[in-house]
Amino acid sequence: MKKHDFWLYFTALMAALGGLLSGYDTGVISGALLFINQTWDLSVSEQGFLVSSVLIGALTGALTTGVFADIFGRKKMIIATAIMFFVGSILCAVAPSVEFLIASRIFTGFAVGAVNFTTPLYLSEVSPKEKRGMFVSLFQLAITAGILFSYVVNAVFANVAHDWRLMLLAGVVPAGVLFIGMLFLNDTPRWLVLKGRDEDAKNAFIKIQGNIDTDYEISEIKKSFETGTNNKFEFKKWLIMPFVVGIGIMFAQICTGINTIIYYAPTIFKMAGFDSNQSAIYATSLIGIVNFLMTFVAIAYSDKIGRKPLLYIGLTGVMLSLIVMGGVFALSNELGSLVKWFAVGSLMFYIVCFAFSLGPIGMTLISEVFPLKVRGVAMSICIFFNFVFNFMVTYSFPLMLHKIGAAYTFWFFVIICIICLFFVYYLVPETKGIALEKIEENWKKGVKARDF
Repeated sequence: MKKHDFWLYFTALMAALGGLLSGYDTGVISGALLFINQTWDLSVSEQGFLVSSVLIGALTGALTTGVFADIFGRKKMIIATAIMFFVGSILCAVAPSVEFLIASRIFTGFAVGAVNFTTPLYLSEVSPKEKRGMFVSLFQLAITAGILFSYVVNAVFANVAHDWRLMLLAGVVPAGVLFIGMLFLNDTPRWLVLKGRDEDAKNAFIKIQGNIDTDYEISEIKKSFETGTNNKFEFKKWLIMPFVVGIGIMFAQICTGINTIIYYAPTIFKMAGFDSNQSAIYATSLIGIVNFLMTFVAIAYSDKIGRKPLLYIGLTGVMLSLIVMGGVFALSNELGSLVKWFAVGSLMFYIVCFAFSLGPIGMTLISEVFPLKVRGVAMSICIFFNFVFNFMVTYSFPLMLHKIGAAYTFWFFVIICIICLFFVYYLVPETKGIALEKIEENWKKGVKARDF
């Protein structure tokens, strides 16, 4: 392997570890919640707020740190989020009351929100266009690895210590890994050019891409600026469509129900007939394994067959699994003891389809469709909406289960899947193999999404 190839892949892998932070926080609460309920007797509404409280902090982190990423750089922001998550994990573990725990999860959520846009942004800006889909998908792979790690931690401590505090404390591990990894990396060449640091940008390009024409690459980046390297950006009418795509794909990613599965899988399994907390958590671990493994499909094929075909296949599969899941609970009396195994099967199929489509492709698209000068802020706005949708779904899910029942809750998400299929067909462009600067040029020229 050539030296620059090593540094390119090392950079991508280290930066992608930001997903570990987000994935761990997403998954760990699912198992911890069962034992937190034994410490404090929480109502349905309190459970929903405890689980979704991290998203309040994430909303703030996603919305505010886009500006800081453009000012201070992508690298420094990722390091800062790792430090915050390390501290937040300790605060969660020592919480003396449910109110303190909620406040600590809000603090931790700020880091989660920041890393969810900064890391894909970093990856998209260091990746060659022919490998961009694969590299940005590494972020989603790291998220699934973080979720799997959290499920393993939950299973270990559920069996050994029955201690939710140790589950939450283990979050210091992904935070430490992310912090150490980022110390070895440069900032992105595109951000360096944006700041007028052309020589640093050339060195960064050479380190990760070898003997490329750095003068040409930098001139192409500068062409995408509307007024040289001036940081001011005037909103133009042509920017409406990138925002429609970015916010819309975040809606599709979240409102088709993924975090009802990730956050509440053990709760769902107990509803389906698993007797103990431990057995429900063990069953959830299978979902984590499948989620991790199937993300490799997106890494392998998003740059070969394209983003949209994976979205079509994945959304269709998600929709079918939700139909079956609703049917399982509607026919629970007839199915008897088989309910729990049908529940495991349908949720596994859901995760299979989501893991190679909406998960990684959603993050890839929002890192691609915006022009460089507004990319940091624009992505933070999209991630802000991601967490808005996430909060709405996560908070309302236990209430929906209580009010309308499991069957109609899952069928409600089926309707959203149908809407999202039409959205992808008509409004999402195919960005496979297109340079970031060319995508911006297409938007400026008014090229329709289906004609990219």
